[in-house]
Amino acid sequence: MARTRKAVEAVPSGGSDNAAALRRKHQRDRLRTLGFLSPWLIGFTVFFGYPLVATVYFSFMHYNQIEPATFVGWRNWKYVFEQMPLFGPALWNTLWLVVVMVALRVVFGIGIGLLITKLKTGVGFFRTAFYLPYLAPPVAATVAFVFLLNPGTGPVNEMLGAVGIEAPNWFNDPDWAKPSLVMLSLWGIGDLMVIFMAALLDVPKEQYEAAELDGAGSFAKFRYITWPSILPIVMFAVVTGTVQTMQYYTQALVAGKLASGVSIGPGTTIQPGYPDHSTLTVPQLVYSLGFQNFNTGAACVLSLVLFAIAMAVTTLLMRKRAGLLTAED
Repeated sequence: MARTRKAVEAVPSGGSDNAAALRRKHQRDRLRTLGFLSPWLIGFTVFFGYPLVATVYFSFMHYNQIEPATFVGWRNWKYVFEQMPLFGPALWNTLWLVVVMVALRVVFGIGIGLLITKLKTGVGFFRTAFYLPYLAPPVAATVAFVFLLNPGTGPVNEMLGAVGIEAPNWFNDPDWAKPSLVMLSLWGIGDLMVIFMAALLDVPKEQYEAAELDGAGSFAKFRYITWPSILPIVMFAVVTGTVQTMQYYTQALVAGKLASGVSIGPGTTIQPGYPDHSTLTVPQLVYSLGFQNFNTGAACVLSLVLFAIAMAVTTLLMRKRAGLLTAED
């Protein structure tokens, strides 16, 4: 009886030691994992978490970057939504560019990728020719494009005039300014071309051969073979393009300023949106309010609005019901 009691008492002791050792092992694993994640966690906290919290904080403050911030409640939000006349045009231009520019860039990227993958000769030349404009710095590319589309001396208008076509004023016309920016983005389509080329070359050739044996045409092969295969890449291009276009700033600002005829140099105050606020975007308005007019509170409100819209659009695109990805993907 005494031996049985001792044996029973010894079992919990060994089990508790094993449980404690297992807990220590799990703790070491968690610390090791946290150590590997620490660079990302620090970067996320410093470059995203803190700026986001600070933006929310200053959106309720009156702060001119010189004097201490003072709490004003919802005054900045009411100013942006009720009293700022340029908020509507800037938001409309930004959303217009998101819809039109992203859609056309994806379509042109797939089209050029299909064209180059079907070529028998000169693949390297055409691939380099389409990719080179993407390597140009945004400011330099915009300056060159504005020169090409100059209504008075640009070679594009001269060629159109030579064949009897009345050329538009491009960046000097409010109706053509945003389409001109879209053309500029299509000029630098090399990044999407490379991505879609890799996706198209990864489609199994056996599926095309089987479709040809069944009598499928080019459109049927693209619809039932190519499109489902590259759908995840299309999703990636749409989401990243939407986020990038929501931050569209440099090209619109430089193009509008060059088209207005005002030289850009040190000490020059740039009022964005030429002509007639047709190229004004929300990021330009954020910069103008925050760093030119020192209205940090209103600039923070605009930043949060832009962030909320970008998150909403991205979430909508990422949902399976959006039709861009199937459940198997």
